[in-house]
Amino acid sequence: MAKLDELALLDATAQAELVRRREVKPIELVDAAIERIERINPAINAVVTPMFEQARTLAMSELPDGPFTGVPFLLKDLIASYAGVRMASGAMILRDFVPDYDSELVTRLKRTGLIILGKTNTPELGLMATTEPRLFGPSRNPWDTGRITGGSSGGSAAAVAAGLVPMAHGNDGGGSIRIPASCCGIFGLRPTRARNPLGPEYGDIQSGLVVEHALTRSVRDSAALLDATSGPMLGDPYWAPPPARPFLQEVGANPGQLRIAFTVTTNATPSGAAVHGDCVSAVHEAARLCADLGHKVEEVPPPVPGEQVLLALGTLWGAGCVWTVDRVAFLMGQAPTPEKFEPNTWLLYELGRQHSASAYLGALETIQRIARDVSCFIVNYDVWLTPTLAEPPVPLGTFDYNPDNPWHGRIREGDFVPFTTLCNLTGQPAMSVPLFWNAEGLPIGTQFIGRFGDEATLFRLAAQLEAARPWADRRPPVSA
Repeated sequence: MAKLDELALLDATAQAELVRRREVKPIELVDAAIERIERINPAINAVVTPMFEQARTLAMSELPDGPFTGVPFLLKDLIASYAGVRMASGAMILRDFVPDYDSELVTRLKRTGLIILGKTNTPELGLMATTEPRLFGPSRNPWDTGRITGGSSGGSAAAVAAGLVPMAHGNDGGGSIRIPASCCGIFGLRPTRARNPLGPEYGDIQSGLVVEHALTRSVRDSAALLDATSGPMLGDPYWAPPPARPFLQEVGANPGQLRIAFTVTTNATPSGAAVHGDCVSAVHEAARLCADLGHKVEEVPPPVPGEQVLLALGTLWGAGCVWTVDRVAFLMGQAPTPEKFEPNTWLLYELGRQHSASAYLGALETIQRIARDVSCFIVNYDVWLTPTLAEPPVPLGTFDYNPDNPWHGRIREGDFVPFTTLCNLTGQPAMSVPLFWNAEGLPIGTQFIGRFGDEATLFRLAAQLEAARPWADRRPPVSA
């Protein structure tokens, strides 16, 4: 029988196998995870809404026979509703909001046999690349608690990196799975647009920017979970091309000789800031590793003008912020006023209100043209490799609002995340893989972008990289 204090070292697949073999009971996995959360969470502030008692009750009941029966899991406190449990979305205005239904994704997560122990921290309404909401306070990076976890799935990433649970829910509207995966040294895959459902509340969000999935320690967990949750919900406006076979079967399959393009520069930073040397080194090292594994690797410049990307994103995100703020204010029976929201949120809200319907449709046209340009570029390659972020994890407070320079935080944030946002525009799958740690011991993720609908190639390559350069044994100073 596995020692309970060693369970934190196992991925979700291994924990589920222990349950299947009756070597561990679900309640033992749950109690061990709760003990870790109670002991470690005060240092990293990853879990903001515990669900411990209902998790224990569920663990002692008859669970669905799924791929992760009895395995502890955490739900990001954004978009995915769990009936009867607060969903504050990092916002003061929603601190008492309790939905009365499960999102389709939550229904599918429950069907896998996962046991949800609580909800994780997120920035206000998921609108920042760092998880520092005024409502709950900042999540702290387990590798250095003075640094950010990334956003908006920062609480989930910190929880997985610290070993509280083997995997946790995340969603991604501009890099919100890949950014925290890079900051916290874990695996984060953003699936193809519409691979997972957003219903019943949404058909899509912000014209397809947002996708749902998870942050994991292992590649196989990510693949198996995507198998269990993906597929359209009745009435969805569109859906991703179905895979040829289960994603889990791609893990360990021979990827063949891939054609990999790599880029270490960007023309999409608002201030024109350069990419940090550690992030450049991480890509070069990943490119060498891919070449050593037999792949054909070629350096290429960025394929699309950064100014087009920034203008389109500014319009789309601004409009999305207006919709979100107005929606939550209406939901709570209040008028949207600046004192009810954080300054960086209200700044984006005011920008969005300046855009016309014509400007919004023009931005969509630009985005569709960018998607075609990138598709034409990547037709010559199987995978495109870039930095995940333009810098290592930065100190907490780096993106704070400055009343003397109101746009400082937003511009500084844009300099930090110029590589992740493109896939939210094009709908392509992309993953941040933890292959590099810098001299300070901070994780630096590298991003691999696949063709639209082709998570299969990414999973094959990720598993090959995981075998060649294992990361599961790397543990941050704050961990189980």
